[in-house]
Amino acid sequence: MHDIIEELERKRAAARLGGGSKRIDAQHAKGKLTARERLELLLDAGSFEEWDMFVEHRCADFGMQANRIPGDGVVTGYGMINGRLVFVFSQDFTVFGGALSEAHAEKICKVMDQAMKVGAPVIGLNDSGGARIQEGVASLGGYAEVFQRNVMASGVIPQISVIMGPCAGGAVYSPAMTDFIFMVKDSSYMFVTGPEVVKTVTHEEVSAEELGGAGTHSTKSGVADLAFENDVEALLMVRRLFNYLPLNNRDKLPVRLGGDRADRLDLSLDTLVPDHPNKPYEMKELILKVVDDGDFFELQSEHARNILIGFGRMEGQTVGIVANNPMVLAGCLDIKSSIKAARFVRFCDAFGIPVVTFVDVPGFMPGTAQEYGGIIKHGAKLLYAYAECTVPKVTVITRKAYGGAYDVMSSKHLRGDVNLAWPNAEIAVMGAKGAVEIIFRDDKGDPAKLAAREAEYRERFANPFVAGARGYIDDVIQPHETRRRICRSLVMLRAKKLDNPWRKHGNIPL
Repeated sequence: MHDIIEELERKRAAARLGGGSKRIDAQHAKGKLTARERLELLLDAGSFEEWDMFVEHRCADFGMQANRIPGDGVVTGYGMINGRLVFVFSQDFTVFGGALSEAHAEKICKVMDQAMKVGAPVIGLNDSGGARIQEGVASLGGYAEVFQRNVMASGVIPQISVIMGPCAGGAVYSPAMTDFIFMVKDSSYMFVTGPEVVKTVTHEEVSAEELGGAGTHSTKSGVADLAFENDVEALLMVRRLFNYLPLNNRDKLPVRLGGDRADRLDLSLDTLVPDHPNKPYEMKELILKVVDDGDFFELQSEHARNILIGFGRMEGQTVGIVANNPMVLAGCLDIKSSIKAARFVRFCDAFGIPVVTFVDVPGFMPGTAQEYGGIIKHGAKLLYAYAECTVPKVTVITRKAYGGAYDVMSSKHLRGDVNLAWPNAEIAVMGAKGAVEIIFRDDKGDPAKLAAREAEYRERFANPFVAGARGYIDDVIQPHETRRRICRSLVMLRAKKLDNPWRKHGNIPL
């Protein structure tokens, strides 16, 4: 028995060594951690239970039968994050460059299947050169098996991807179907075709970093939610994000009570919005002053910055926050911001997370670039997301809510549960100046008359009381009591039950 135990320890040590000391040193030289080091940082100390440590590939072509490494390039299993269950896989670049084989894919599929059975999230740490060429179509089949599980798990358990090295070709589609994607600057990239292929086909000269680096995907494309300086920071932020999420779509939201009172008032909010209707202000300041302990986990902070999304807590319970940002493009809705917010609202709805919306929107972005790009369909995605959403929805209009954008931003007409407005809110078809120039176009030659008409229009229509008279606004509140009113509304809505009509699925305007 003693010999058998020693043999087991030898096999375990060989598996833990992965591709060997030389390749581990090369990984460290690039500023990257190994697959196992990443899991040690991600999970609670001593909580990791590894599966399939001794799995090896079954390929006998191109001399592969003489090159078998236990684990086959991916470390899989489960553990805890702050005492809550999570399933994980971490690709090991020191073994065959982390390339995916049939056996490698089977390991990932096994933990995803188990996660679905027990209702726990899956976190994937991606660091792979792509499909293992020596295995041909078997490795492609492995990718498709993983893709299928990503789709089946969508909206059932949270899925988080962390890109910590290369992720190219078909491999990118698995992270793309997960709920959140984090990347590491200067060491991770994602693209369907690499720089060499791009150069051959389109004659464009582009580096891997420019084409699919963390900066590109967290600012331009919006593929990645956040980009971090190094592996350690990325993994710590995953732990922080995990604290906001339920384990599955039937689980209760995590509650983390701090010392922040629900009835706290903040008098500084009374002067947040400038007197001049076109002067910008920092919407993030409002969010930080309303959520528990000023703790707001913003997502896609560098992409489509005219809208803000992220998680906060109200009385300890997770809420999703969507807010127009007047500091960028005056808070207009455009193609990118509509897509960004729509996906976030749908995630919150899938996992029972209440949505709090702060509105200051002058309308949809005009112009040929937007129309040719399909703003009609893309804007409709956000409308669809809010209209379909059945979780508690609380909306606060802080200043402007004009035209169709008023409707889209979680209005009472889209089944908003509690719709509040600050006293200076302007709810109208359009701004006073534009409205007057259309209604009183005959007075265009008389600036004094137009100014008087504009003041009259603003007084009669550009205020929250016309909407309040129709019940479209439940109450007009003082800015300093915003937190208290939202907290009370969410408590009232905790037992909310609302079902959409039965259907296989809706046909969102993609």
